[in-house]
Amino acid sequence: MDVRRRPIKHQSHHRSVKSHTAGELLKPHNQPKASDALPLPLYLTNGLFFTLFFSVMYFLLHRWREKIRNSVPLHVVTLSELAALVSLVASVIYLLGFFGIDFVQSVIRPSPDSWEIEDDNSDQLMIDDDKPVKPCGQALVPHIMPTTDVAESVVEKKKPPPAIEHTSEEDEEIVKMVVAGSVPSYSLESKLGDSKRAAAVRREALQRITGKSLSGLPLEGFDYDSILGQCCEMPVGYIQIPVGIAGPLLLNGAEFSVPMATTEGCLVASTNRGCKAIYVSGGATCMLLKDGMTRAPVVRFGSAKRAAELKMFLEDPLNFDTLAVMFNKSSRFGRLQSIRCAIAGKNLYIRFCCSTGDAMGMNMVSKGVQNVLDFLQTDFPDMDVMGISGNYCSDKKPAAVNWIEGRGKSVVCEAVIKEDVVQKVLKTSVASLVELNMLKNLTGSAMAGALGGFNAHASNIVSAVYLATGQDPAQNVESSHCITMMEAVNGGKDLHVSVTMPSIEVGTVGGGTQLASQAACLNLLGVKGASKDEPGSNARVLATIVAGSVLAGELSLMSAIAAGQLVKSHMKYNRSTRDMSKLASS
Repeated sequence: MDVRRRPIKHQSHHRSVKSHTAGELLKPHNQPKASDALPLPLYLTNGLFFTLFFSVMYFLLHRWREKIRNSVPLHVVTLSELAALVSLVASVIYLLGFFGIDFVQSVIRPSPDSWEIEDDNSDQLMIDDDKPVKPCGQALVPHIMPTTDVAESVVEKKKPPPAIEHTSEEDEEIVKMVVAGSVPSYSLESKLGDSKRAAAVRREALQRITGKSLSGLPLEGFDYDSILGQCCEMPVGYIQIPVGIAGPLLLNGAEFSVPMATTEGCLVASTNRGCKAIYVSGGATCMLLKDGMTRAPVVRFGSAKRAAELKMFLEDPLNFDTLAVMFNKSSRFGRLQSIRCAIAGKNLYIRFCCSTGDAMGMNMVSKGVQNVLDFLQTDFPDMDVMGISGNYCSDKKPAAVNWIEGRGKSVVCEAVIKEDVVQKVLKTSVASLVELNMLKNLTGSAMAGALGGFNAHASNIVSAVYLATGQDPAQNVESSHCITMMEAVNGGKDLHVSVTMPSIEVGTVGGGTQLASQAACLNLLGVKGASKDEPGSNARVLATIVAGSVLAGELSLMSAIAAGQLVKSHMKYNRSTRDMSKLASS
């Protein structure tokens, strides 16, 4: 269908129309520029705003440096700083417009009369039905609208640009280059600009290189952008771990539904039974004893005498405030608490301990330690820093220093379980539990030479909660340090049970806590993200929940062993009669 409209009648005030070639885009006349913001010549305007920008930046950087040195929060601003920020914003807006991002254009839009149709014949508009109008970057609005029927064909709604679809041939070429080694597997995200596509290409290349199938490892349904640069490198899929809920756990007067990610049958059910016993007995009480993350660099001197001199300098109370200022300037949450040293010949191990807010805090304390080491080089130029971590911290290894001094959150949790609850819910007796705890958790662990392992299975619960809430699972090693105590009270009728855990290392910000699934579990516990009211309180509450869950798990497992139900329950709940190989292949 060929549709024509009547010639355009211009307004009385005639304007000359420049002739253009057919098919050119419509262009606005007299569109404002960013440089029109001031009634000055362009070179003067540019010079003014460039001078304003760099002057304000210098002033603000100087002020921020002084605040960091004096441990003043950056968000506390004076009137002069506020005025500088306003000037900075104004100069940035102008400079962005000058370099092509025309801010004024987005605010001052030209009227429809400023548009003209640029075609060979400005007197008529041709529409061919079998040649639909292609949408341009902006909707084309002529200064005289055609009839309604034609307008629906001419003026189309603005559509978002279609997603770029990569053909299998393109991915096939990239896979071949990865297999051949011409394209490194680790660089796929940066080269392709698509995290999911990079994972798919890497996965296919890996299958071809190894000759092994990854069909059972899911690829779809995961946000690969969320782990880029922070959680996992070179992903090819993700692991599915089921999450169960134990509880409610009645702890310090509050109820918590505890998420546990595990593949061990009976674990969630057993912990849930312990939570029930605690709940009907009035709940558990948990106390935080200490909160401080540690890092211990190792430095070397030419003699043991010089190492001893630095040790005395660091442990002198008169020097602590100076060292704390240097340490604290790295973060508004990291605050130095103590410094303890140990000497081995010419080598000095310096154990720094600091608070870290709601973060687990390893990166935070490491930055503070580096500041102190740089400061010490002035008075001890012969000090050779061998490593930022000298294993005296001690991270992700069983160590007596953590068992004795603590690391992260040191917590003790207790409950009194009534006699009838022990009999009806736990199916055993108070006397049996007390005797078994002495023989197994205390004497048995001592016979084995255990280090922090005076418990039944604290690491089971710690690992499950850590996986569900995005903690570092490797820190289960020291976080599971626990001693379980049981004794008869109230004339031997009731059971007092407690767990003491000196090094629970948890955080509610950073790392895996930012992933959607783990953040959902933290939200379930009411400790997602950083606490706005009291920095660090969310992480401390999470540590008490971990200890309370361990208390429930210890109580239930010890009861199962005392009652002779351990093997029977695992045979019932930890065994599958289904042929999983057939299910996987179907």
